[in-house]
Amino acid sequence: MAEIAASDVGTVYVTPAHLARMEYDARRLNATPHRPHHSILAGRHASRLRGRGLNFEEIRAYVPGDDLRHLDWKASLRVGRALVRSYTEERDRPALFVVDQRISMFYGTRRAMKSVVAAEVAALAAWMSFQAGDRAGAVLFDDSAIHSIRAHRSRTRVQAVLGALARCNQALRADSPVRPNAGQLDAALRAALHLATHDYLVCIVSDFFGADEQTLQLVRELATHNDVVAVLVFDPSARAVPARGKIVVTEGELQVELDFARKAIREPLGAMFEQRLARTEDLVRRCGVPMLTIDTEQPTLLQVARMLGHFAQRRS
Repeated sequence: MAEIAASDVGTVYVTPAHLARMEYDARRLNATPHRPHHSILAGRHASRLRGRGLNFEEIRAYVPGDDLRHLDWKASLRVGRALVRSYTEERDRPALFVVDQRISMFYGTRRAMKSVVAAEVAALAAWMSFQAGDRAGAVLFDDSAIHSIRAHRSRTRVQAVLGALARCNQALRADSPVRPNAGQLDAALRAALHLATHDYLVCIVSDFFGADEQTLQLVRELATHNDVVAVLVFDPSARAVPARGKIVVTEGELQVELDFARKAIREPLGAMFEQRLARTEDLVRRCGVPMLTIDTEQPTLLQVARMLGHFAQRRS
């Protein structure tokens, strides 16, 4: 069921310019492994995140102090002296952003639509990857199409990702004839499996509408050889329906106005929203990957900064 709030919505769409400006916001965020202990990602590089790999550089003579684990026994036996394999740290870590822009995301009762928040989270993460010297790619999906963009390390590629994301976002309409496609999330994850071959950082940004046991299996497959982070975007009405205000619920042709001031409407609707969110949170947790929850009420930058254990300064 497609939903859109009729009032109290601050941001309905994003533009390429808005997402481009988030490069400056990304600079405020500390993406290094040295995070405060209260960060939700604290300790990730030392434990569950694989971090950057090592590239083989050369075989050279052993020098006292070298790591004995790097001794090349076969080469040493051939030449009659100790040789070690030398490695350099891999400077590149590809990141893939799977971003939901389905009609279920075109909903918001506070500052912004869920679709807007998802786009902002992806933009921040893409710029952070670029600033770290990493490759960035994306799988962007709506109810009818999936757009795959291979990871590449360049400003042009980040701008291409954000431009495609803005186009998907601006195509959302309350009167869209496209029907909600619950299975599109799984299709996007399959597309991600083709792109994220090994040691990627995969960030899934969605409301996880339609997620089921198959979704859980696909996320686990992604996490077998990659690091996966799930970002669950939700509207505060999923936890507590406001005591007043109205929203318009539509599937494209039929529209119904719901008055939250009426108890007979507010309480059943609130229970339904809360149960749906609880089921979604439970399923994502069962995937065994870190889950970040981002709402549509607070500024996206501040929420991401808080998740990383930092508090970004507001723009003057």
